[in-house]
Amino acid sequence: MDNPFDLDNHAPYQRWRDTKRASHPGRAEDLIVDVADPRALSQTERDRLLALCATANMAIYRSPVVAQDKAIPRLLAAQMGLHRLDGNWLADEDGISPITVSQALPPTALRTGPPGGELPAWGGPAPVGAGDRTAFIPYTNRAIKWHTDGYYHPESRQIRAMVLHCVRKAQTGGQSAVMDHEMAYIALREANPDWVRALMQPDAMTIPERLDEEGVARAEQTGPVFSVDSATGALHMRYTARTHSIVWKNDAPTLAAVAFLEQLLASDNHHVFRLTLQPGMGLVCNNVLHDRSGFVDDPAQPRLLYRARYLDRVGDMQKL
Repeated sequence: MDNPFDLDNHAPYQRWRDTKRASHPGRAEDLIVDVADPRALSQTERDRLLALCATANMAIYRSPVVAQDKAIPRLLAAQMGLHRLDGNWLADEDGISPITVSQALPPTALRTGPPGGELPAWGGPAPVGAGDRTAFIPYTNRAIKWHTDGYYHPESRQIRAMVLHCVRKAQTGGQSAVMDHEMAYIALREANPDWVRALMQPDAMTIPERLDEEGVARAEQTGPVFSVDSATGALHMRYTARTHSIVWKNDAPTLAAVAFLEQLLASDNHHVFRLTLQPGMGLVCNNVLHDRSGFVDDPAQPRLLYRARYLDRVGDMQKL
């Protein structure tokens, strides 16, 4: 089968690119599928979600079910062919992470941030104990920069898909932005194929080791930004826009590619979709690029989302 991601094989790429552009949704609203109950999809609902994930690598379901129930993302995921849940160390025992504020920052910090413009990945020089969520940005009300999940994981634990389910939204803020990583790939390749080649280098991006009081809690991880899954032929992206705790390969094509990506994601590109998940809504995706704005909680009803991350891709392992 012709590989559209082979930089020396132009015709398959051009066919794939043209099909991708023609079928891709044009607005965030085009990603939304109304479902009666995400725990028990109808065949029509499931088919529509799978079709959107096939064309845009993501879909958003909207339902009237607003229960505080972690079975919602787990059962929805299973119907989408997602079974190999990644039980990271900050998740609950069932492998699902409740994304809520453990460390609130004042409104001024949301606007200006600390010196340097961002929080460190694990809360500064103090060591982080296992399960201590307060030191990690997703568990604050701080904005999160563009990234794909699991960019610090080894290749053997690639996060290929995730479900993000909203139980309660913030009082203000907390908007998400998403971009299909395949559209980012097209933008880079159209601008300069050498930039894609640079980001496919096995040493393109390094995440330094993370230390705790016992020593090395997570080893250094070096790898490409773009890679192709040998089993499925799917494009995988490993990326973070952070400027601390990351080392890019110091060559001209890599640094130019990184600068292009930063500008692309900061732009009003029509393939960058922005929306705020409402209670009962959720995102199911093949680990697309995403970010989150800072927010202010209602103290009586703090923002709560459930995140489930998977080693499968949507639709790859359907077990109905």
